[in-house]
Amino acid sequence: MSELALFPLGTVLFAGGRLPLRIFEQRYMTMAKGCLRDGTPFGVCAIREGQEVGTPAVPYDIGTLAKIADWEMPQLGLLQVIAHGEERFRIIERRVQPDGLQVARIEPLAAAADAPITEQDRLPVRILERVIEEQPQLFGEPHRLDSCAWVSARLTEVLPLALPTKQEILELDSARERLNRLNTLLRRRVD
Repeated sequence: MSELALFPLGTVLFAGGRLPLRIFEQRYMTMAKGCLRDGTPFGVCAIREGQEVGTPAVPYDIGTLAKIADWEMPQLGLLQVIAHGEERFRIIERRVQPDGLQVARIEPLAAAADAPITEQDRLPVRILERVIEEQPQLFGEPHRLDSCAWVSARLTEVLPLALPTKQEILELDSARERLNRLNTLLRRRVD
């Protein structure tokens, strides 16, 4: 991949995640049109400094590739898409085009090493089961409640954690480490 269009957002996307987007800025409409036409992904990066709209924000260096799975245009100038998270990447070099779209040279990162759920993971699994029960539309099937990678990613996506905390979890290379970090955060709130 020579250059990847970046979409800095106030959220973190994990591999296997589902991200609904409302696109209305011209730079992102052009990006989405190219991704749909060519079947290519774009990069979702959490915002380190700045805002989603207006002047290009400064993204964190580690993000996730996203591929548009579904889209509709309910009115002229508004594109609604569902993007699915793929693999993580690191930005090597980033630049801003004249239209404000950021593009980057990236390197792919290995998927977080997975591990099976253990007895110590009861709390996060129970919380995620409750979320699935109450809002089944949030997650596609299959629900992999036996996987540290799946549980930690889905739970991080839905918990009301600060953006830097979600980014920290995304950057961890081990799913066991991710779930241990979530366990620590959850136990602090429960105690």
